[in-house]
Amino acid sequence: MSPDRFVTRQENLLTLIREAEVDALLVVGVANVSYLTGFSGDSSALLIGPSVRVLISDSRYQTQIAEECPGLEADIRTQKTRLHDQIAAVVTKARPGKLAVESHILTVHELGKVQEAIEKTNTGKSIEIKPLADTAEKLRQIKDDDEIAETRRAIHVAEEAFEVVKAMLTGMVSTSRWHDGTERQVAHQLEHIMREFGADRAAFDPIVAVGDRSALPHYRASERRIGDAPFVLIDWGAALPSGYRSDLTRVLATGTVPDQLLELHGVVLRAQLAGIAAIRPGAKLKDVDTAARKVIEEAGYGDFFGHGLGHGIGLHIHEEPRMNSVAEGDLQAGNIVTVEPGIYLPDFGGVRIEDDVLVTPDGYEVLSTLPKDFV
Repeated sequence: MSPDRFVTRQENLLTLIREAEVDALLVVGVANVSYLTGFSGDSSALLIGPSVRVLISDSRYQTQIAEECPGLEADIRTQKTRLHDQIAAVVTKARPGKLAVESHILTVHELGKVQEAIEKTNTGKSIEIKPLADTAEKLRQIKDDDEIAETRRAIHVAEEAFEVVKAMLTGMVSTSRWHDGTERQVAHQLEHIMREFGADRAAFDPIVAVGDRSALPHYRASERRIGDAPFVLIDWGAALPSGYRSDLTRVLATGTVPDQLLELHGVVLRAQLAGIAAIRPGAKLKDVDTAARKVIEEAGYGDFFGHGLGHGIGLHIHEEPRMNSVAEGDLQAGNIVTVEPGIYLPDFGGVRIEDDVLVTPDGYEVLSTLPKDFV
């Protein structure tokens, strides 16, 4: 990404800092620092205000910062200096009257160390520290062209890998060993193939859930064998070297599936299409959730859809905005959200269908392209 893009993001953040009536913000979230500067390391912080922009890091990253963040001032500590003492030195040099900190990320213990180190200095005694949550995250909700392109790539990588695994599991290639393979083996194979296609890693631990295990929305793959039931739910995504991610779910038939599962799949698909159709700039988050949830409730399965319809994705797999029955706020052009209704019947199984959707200026674009029907 061009360095100018990060300068623009910093300027946008400064607007929010002024609106919060503080003089500077200490950014400590790894993804937030990366988003604002282009720095891909960790164990660092950014002090930013109208009169200060300093990346606070250590000697391990000195060369990396020079390469990734040209023109950005960096304060580099040695192993003899503790991070909170280094932060205090940079803050007291900048002398903000009111310093905001990312209160949703800093632990009470970490904040206490930073505050104590600042107050030990003469200048620091006059600095007021204020909590300020989700400031950079507000900017991250709206994806720019580069972020949208990276998300498209993350989806493409995930879809390519899934097609290979689907062929293994559904008989399109020799599958004798895969029919006898375990959920965990398939999850590992899926991640391995995503890496071969360009992913840095899986966006999260893939969910591979056979039969009745698919009724557990956040199931962890186990030693259960693929051939133990005629269907398997797979929830997976790719994370690129840039950090951007995808998040998809499909249910595959690996044998003759029960009629009830076919019914569930049809209801969930209709619900997903209804939710997607409700997406547009200005749509209330809870109303989009309602559009999909109503379909499932009218089919008699409302008690078996217990999570929200979807969430934002980007540098984190779960970001704002979130679409659920209690969400406040509206969708905005540039949001990328998952749409993932599900029905989960204990001791039988579940269906979830998930795609990644971009909110466009005049509606939506479904970024994922995989078929949704059973093979």
